[in-house]
Amino acid sequence: MANEVGDVVAAAQAQSGTGRGVDTALVAFPSRRRRWSRLGFLAAWGPGLVVMLADTDAGSLVTAAQSGAQWGYRMILPQMILMPILYVVQEMTVRLGVVTGRGHGALIREKFGRRWALLSASTLFVSAIGALITEFAGIAGVGQLFGISRWVTIPLATAFLLGLALTGSYGRVERIGIAVGLAELAFIPAMLMSHPDLHSLVRGLGSLPLGDRSYLFLLAANVGAVIMPWMVFYQQGAVIDKKLSVRTIRQARQDTAFGAFLTQLVMVMVVIALAATIGLRDPGAALNTVGQIAGALTPYLGHLGGTVLFGLGILGAALVAAVVASLAGAWGLAEVFGWKHTLNERPSRRTAKFYLTYSLAHILGAVLVLSSVNLVSLTVGVEVMNALLLPIVLGFLLVLEVKALPARWRMRGVRKYLSWALCLLVIAFGVYMIPSTLGWT
Repeated sequence: MANEVGDVVAAAQAQSGTGRGVDTALVAFPSRRRRWSRLGFLAAWGPGLVVMLADTDAGSLVTAAQSGAQWGYRMILPQMILMPILYVVQEMTVRLGVVTGRGHGALIREKFGRRWALLSASTLFVSAIGALITEFAGIAGVGQLFGISRWVTIPLATAFLLGLALTGSYGRVERIGIAVGLAELAFIPAMLMSHPDLHSLVRGLGSLPLGDRSYLFLLAANVGAVIMPWMVFYQQGAVIDKKLSVRTIRQARQDTAFGAFLTQLVMVMVVIALAATIGLRDPGAALNTVGQIAGALTPYLGHLGGTVLFGLGILGAALVAAVVASLAGAWGLAEVFGWKHTLNERPSRRTAKFYLTYSLAHILGAVLVLSSVNLVSLTVGVEVMNALLLPIVLGFLLVLEVKALPARWRMRGVRKYLSWALCLLVIAFGVYMIPSTLGWT
């Protein structure tokens, strides 16, 4: 009996990545092993769910709203196709982080040298700053829906985000991030209140006007809204800070798969809500800001659906994305320059550069939004920029999967060729969109 109990405790400790917090009295009875098994399973979840909730950020939601309003249900199928692509990309970051114990920037520096690492860090910096600006703009827009000045909402949000990361606990940041991000589920009742026509929805799934330049532009924006450079850096750093081991890779994959499904479900809900209302009656409506979208939805969904539910969903998405994007930027730069970086230590001389980078990113984003910089065109533009940066980000990711991982942890067979095909498809699309996006054609 003693050996049996010891085996259960050891398995539970290995599953959670640490031996801390294991209640031996709980697992001392065989009848309760199943309960602890469930707890150990959930203990490995978190990084994937957080990064996916952040993926559906304020800019992504505005892009989805524009897609539904302008193209109706014809933008739903691309959202569904992007789901497995999103999982494939982020699953590679999980294996790289767990198996090597190194962040994305650190691996690039080790395998390709400092210059390539700086190139990668520059794409991360551009993407993260662009994301932060759109998140703060989204937060300001939600406040204005309820008559609250951005001079109140932005400083409060900045203080909250800074305080959250300075607590000295990755686990606390993760739990609060998930709780805040789940506010995005408010889009589900908002979608139901729009009363979509199922026949039109099914018909729209079979229509992809790829020959239309404006459709392709929004399609590129949606690709950039789903797969962002800072997501790769964040999840690889998060599984390290969470201290996940190779024993938990299966659970980490399931965490990532569930998150990929959830984030794309939210995007589809927004597309449907806009397609069933504005897309039918006023497809040319201006939908560049949170206020414009809420104002256009309110006549159809009422104050509850158009303002309260939509505003709540945007606020949750913007807050969790602001945390993830800024942490990804701070982690990535710290890895490239060799700074000490972890959320499990409070600010000190060793971690000062990491925390300073994280804080300055938030302050810069807040100042830009408060200074009345024209942000209307940035929302979709940032997402398109992400699509254009994907060839660099995914190129590094695919090569690192081959060069940095031991043979037993690399992809093989059909899975390998399918994953490469999906990633190369996204890269090719990003390259294809560069001339038209930059006005060369």
